[in-house]
Amino acid sequence: MRRRIAVFVCIIQAILFLGHGILYATCVWFWQPLWQTAGGQDNTAVWWLRGTIFVLSVSFVAASMLAFNYYNLVVRIFYTIAAAWLGVFNFLLWAACLSWILYGIAWSIWSRMPRWPIASVLFAAAAAAGVYGIINAGRVRTTRITVKLPNLPAAWRGRTAGLVSDTHLGHVRNRGFIERIVAMLQRAKPDVVFIAGDLYDGTAADIDGLAEPLDKLAAPLGTYFIAGNHEEFSSHEKYFAAVRRAGVRVVTNEKVMLDGLQLIGVHYHDASHPENLRRILQRLGIDRECASILLTHAPDHPQIAAEEGISLQLSGHTHQGQFLPYTWIVKRMYRQFAYGLSQLGAMFVYTSCGAGTWGPPVRLGTNPEIVLITFE
Repeated sequence: MRRRIAVFVCIIQAILFLGHGILYATCVWFWQPLWQTAGGQDNTAVWWLRGTIFVLSVSFVAASMLAFNYYNLVVRIFYTIAAAWLGVFNFLLWAACLSWILYGIAWSIWSRMPRWPIASVLFAAAAAAGVYGIINAGRVRTTRITVKLPNLPAAWRGRTAGLVSDTHLGHVRNRGFIERIVAMLQRAKPDVVFIAGDLYDGTAADIDGLAEPLDKLAAPLGTYFIAGNHEEFSSHEKYFAAVRRAGVRVVTNEKVMLDGLQLIGVHYHDASHPENLRRILQRLGIDRECASILLTHAPDHPQIAAEEGISLQLSGHTHQGQFLPYTWIVKRMYRQFAYGLSQLGAMFVYTSCGAGTWGPPVRLGTNPEIVLITFE
């Protein structure tokens, strides 16, 4: 296992070295003429740029390794800065690649085209996109949807469920963030709250302290939690214990009756294999004549849930890609289940893009959310 992790880290670092190398080469090629015009060759500027780019290229891997072992103010600040840079770097890298392409096109038309204007405009736009993405990622919205489930108990008509997923509590999003989420839910006053996994980021953290604000949730029918993949980076039992102490019910591959409605919770690992998910659902004896909700972290196998008679599946995991170009990749992977409300046969599926972020604390083209589901 350690060997696999080491190989994975080396691959990620190699990719980051390559990307930062492209960024460095672009900066030197497009802006060095300005340094020369200002009074000869400025080697000091080149060396400063080289050193800065190198430090930035190793910052996220170094910060991640520290984050998995330590949880204190210094590590949190370092990790947050490194993660934010990784998000901005994504846009700068695209700007660098576009600079070469557009300059090549412009040079073919006018060979005396100066280098720096194209890169300057694109890099400024990339930096602005990164800053906006960081700000946008911190502005959690409330999304309201309405679903009409067949065989819904009369007592559930007009009731509202709150759905929260992917808060990724840890070094970037911590206690203040979950307190804000809880306050939003308290104002909305849902009848029940579902937490669809990745409550934690999976790094070192004050697990109990981060879960404690959940104790303030006062939904009449309770708060229910299933594990996401990040709770399974290590033993998930410590996370289960923490949320239980905060008054949250962990639904461990079981069926819970909520005033006539069937709630089924299946943890990420157990739902990741289609036949295993099918066995769990069949073992639970789902009543097809009664409305049911499946709470499972990822929308990996909705066809299995539909075949087993589930009325509504609630998931997260995708983050809707967080920002370009990953939004396109996620859409390609999950199709209509990448985000939002969709239907598969008689079953509805809602995939939340999540309240928090993983890796870069950036969202561009997606908005963090909590979801309020009203039943008709």
